[in-house]
Amino acid sequence: MPDLLIELLSEEIPARMQARAADDLRKLVTDKLASAGLTYEGAKAFATPRRLALAVAGLPAHQPDVREEKKGPRVGAPEGAIQGFLKAAGLKSIKDAKVEKDAKKGDFYVAVIEKKGRTAIEVIAEIVPEVIADFPWPKSMHWGARPESHQVTVGGRPVVAAGNKVVVPTWLSWVRPLHSIVATFGPETEEPEIVRFKVGEIESSNETRGHRFLAPAAFQVKRLDDYAARLEAAKVVLDPERRKRMILTDAKNLAFAQGYELVEDEGLLTEVAGLVEWPVVLMGSFDEAFLAIPDEVIRATIRNNQKCFVLRDPATAKLVNKFILVANTEATDGGSAIIAGNERVIRARLSDAKFFYETDLKTRLEDRLPRFGQIVFHEKLGTQAQRIARIESLAGHIATLIDADIAKTERAARLCKADLLTEVVGEFPELQGLMGRYYAEAQAEDDAVAHACEDHYRPKGPDDLVPADRVSVALALADKIDTLVSFWAIDEKPTGSKDPYALRRAALGAIRLLLENELRLSLIPVFSFHSDVLDETKKPLAHERGKRQGGDYVVAIASTLVEWSGKQIRTNCVDLLVFFADRLKVQLRDQGARHDLVDAVFALEGQDDLLLVVRRVEALGKLLDTDDGKNLLAGYKRATNIIRIEEKKDGCEYVGRPDPSLYRQDEEWALAKAIDAAKKEAASAVKAEDFAAAMRAMAKLRPHVDAFFDKVTVNVADGADKAKLRENRLKQLNEIRDATRTVADFSKIEG
Repeated sequence: MPDLLIELLSEEIPARMQARAADDLRKLVTDKLASAGLTYEGAKAFATPRRLALAVAGLPAHQPDVREEKKGPRVGAPEGAIQGFLKAAGLKSIKDAKVEKDAKKGDFYVAVIEKKGRTAIEVIAEIVPEVIADFPWPKSMHWGARPESHQVTVGGRPVVAAGNKVVVPTWLSWVRPLHSIVATFGPETEEPEIVRFKVGEIESSNETRGHRFLAPAAFQVKRLDDYAARLEAAKVVLDPERRKRMILTDAKNLAFAQGYELVEDEGLLTEVAGLVEWPVVLMGSFDEAFLAIPDEVIRATIRNNQKCFVLRDPATAKLVNKFILVANTEATDGGSAIIAGNERVIRARLSDAKFFYETDLKTRLEDRLPRFGQIVFHEKLGTQAQRIARIESLAGHIATLIDADIAKTERAARLCKADLLTEVVGEFPELQGLMGRYYAEAQAEDDAVAHACEDHYRPKGPDDLVPADRVSVALALADKIDTLVSFWAIDEKPTGSKDPYALRRAALGAIRLLLENELRLSLIPVFSFHSDVLDETKKPLAHERGKRQGGDYVVAIASTLVEWSGKQIRTNCVDLLVFFADRLKVQLRDQGARHDLVDAVFALEGQDDLLLVVRRVEALGKLLDTDDGKNLLAGYKRATNIIRIEEKKDGCEYVGRPDPSLYRQDEEWALAKAIDAAKKEAASAVKAEDFAAAMRAMAKLRPHVDAFFDKVTVNVADGADKAKLRENRLKQLNEIRDATRTVADFSKIEG
């Protein structure tokens, strides 16, 4: 079957756009092919700094023929209806339509429209210009003559016919100026045809060019294998993943040969692979005096400004005064001029970084704090100084709950944001926290305080480390809980995919801090405590907003105080706990746990200690993996369904203790005794936080529940006291439901 090859050669495409653009090209073209009835076996897209390429394998040579029946008006319908039908169906005369019999509604006309499939190459010649016109670049350049407003357009660009070609006139939009288009189509056994079309002044062809400097001459290509091989001969590596592997391997080998070790950086590797078509790895150096700067500052300087990799001594893990750069050419001087140019720029950048660092060391962290009073954190939440005060108060409170050193925690909370006002963090924001540790160590702060300045941002993501020191943990929790409680208070909650303040990440970070450190912490009291602290911040803010609003300031104050009534605080705290439950479900689901078990545990009253929630979920999961657990769940659901049906029918609830004097069968007595014993045993185990034992106690109900359903008829059919017996037995079924709530709400469990 024929294969399709497309290449769009342009000026340099920004590295950050290449992967998305390759995927967009594949999706746009293949979607249009599929819509046109041209199914395919596979498609693969590629990107280099100067080209996007797409290979689609296994396309048919023609579209399938289409036969469609279009229902028309009844026989004898008015002439206007018949003429409209003929026009819509493309028929010249009503004689060309056939008549379908319908005994009920009467005979009606049907047009049989047969459309012969076009050749695939014709369809492709229309598809590719449309894709180019509609391509979703984040930013584009425009050139050529703009279209007249009266012209027919595709994607905002005029389209006209020129013989059998589709032509988009000279006004073009692409990420960078487009130079040539390759479009070939044909089976492997034959010479492929050129798919003929024109975009602006660019005509499609089978001709491309290699590396801009090393092999600029034009050459012809056929299909993917031939195309990739000929490009490589012309000093262009088509596959970005292969370029990455080449860079990484050569960089490691070059470093190893000099006795060094490459500091790997996946993000930088991807970016550099998008900057070169023919990667050549070289090594440069810088003055050893710059090694007095923290390693991370050196790395950020070299990475951000020159897209180079740093090296370290494998014996000490400290950086050395060498770096790896990746050139896009094979220089005649072996790269000496390229290395010298990079060294010159890096020397200047490191000089700046050294100046910033040494300047920062001259000012103590606490001396920077007054400036935070002039920096607004959020209009409704006050300044950064007010936020730091809140975090300090909350961190001290949490420290008392998790046995952390209170004085050290409060000191760390006071200093932890000060590095935001330093020169180095202003230049490299990604070093916030880390530079706080370096500056705290430089001014002889306690190690726990210094490390907490860095670690309070952690974990920053699912792969980040979780701090273990209690001072760091208390401060990290305070930072995240302040963010969550504060934005909940002003109703700035995540909605759908929008989460501008990263509140989901903050909640997941707090969850990991508690679980991975096995910390017991009741969240509702902590939320409530911090809500009270936040309330004190909001009152003066209401006055300030009122002053800005003129005479209506009393209204502003009243509105704020109503928002923060005790009832509202409780509502926000409970709502925030539900948010934590949702995030916990995500966390546990990633670890293989069932989300419905989390719901079953959170449905119980007072479940705000996440560590205990997780332990309950684990124990419940193990119970439900056993036959006893599965059968107990089935019995619970059967009992619940009977009660729900009967309560709906009778218009009342069957609650309260059943009357033992109305037990008529041994199974009723046995179930009652088993429920009492299970509830006592489970409650005792829960109190002792032995949730596995609590689940085992519930499992003992299983044979008695089975026997009850086997031998006892709930809806008694006859007898003088049948109504009383029925009510009593329904209450006993309700006892099964109440008993299981000792460990979880079984109604939330699926299956």
